[in-house]
Amino acid sequence: MEQSEKTTHFGFKDVNLEDKQTLVNDVFHSVAHRYDLMNDLMSAGVHRAWKSAMVTALNPPRGDTPFALLDVAGGTGDISFRAAEASGSGFQATVCDINTDMLDVGRERARARHLDDRVTFVEGNAEALTFSDRSFDGYTIAFGIRNVPRIELVLQEAYRVLKPGGRFLCLEFSNVDVPGLDRLYDFFSFKVIPELGRAVTGDAESYRYLVESIRQFPRPQAFADMIRAAGFARVKWQPMSGGIVALHSGWRL
Repeated sequence: MEQSEKTTHFGFKDVNLEDKQTLVNDVFHSVAHRYDLMNDLMSAGVHRAWKSAMVTALNPPRGDTPFALLDVAGGTGDISFRAAEASGSGFQATVCDINTDMLDVGRERARARHLDDRVTFVEGNAEALTFSDRSFDGYTIAFGIRNVPRIELVLQEAYRVLKPGGRFLCLEFSNVDVPGLDRLYDFFSFKVIPELGRAVTGDAESYRYLVESIRQFPRPQAFADMIRAAGFARVKWQPMSGGIVALHSGWRL
């Protein structure tokens, strides 16, 4: 059945656009305090390598050259912390997330890492950012864009807030392209991950949604076309781990 302009996907379910953000918020309120532990368990720790590859691609300056990063849907601060630790004294990151529980966890982690002077946390909606035009040198979003109701608005906002010469980077689950691995991945996703969620967070349904949302996300070429349509140039993607994830990038020129 063709999806209408007023509906979107919440996992495998069609829901009203205005309802999806509320449903997603409920998911992340539920799992916020065990989110990072679950990332380790679900990926056997490989998510750390994926995120390191993203920061390497961002390549923040090592010296005192000013560099402003906007890390969207980055509630617990993982990408921003990695970027801060890889950069020089001119680096500043703003973590923007719609979920207050995730932001609270991020602030606690920033204080524990003594990075609260370089990484700040702001509540906001990726579809309607409150930041000024052309105000950031880099924009990152890791495992968050598939959860928004209107991806095209997120991409337009990313383009708007980046300075000319700024880079957009998106790390997201993708399509497994290795024969045999695809079946193993499906079994692990649909059978193991929800049960891990039940055991660790007491919430299997939230993790069932997260698995289903991956299958609904556009394939890499289709997503690349969406990035170009938002105005970005030199758009490309890099599959990793047999296509389990992909690192997408584009430049505001």
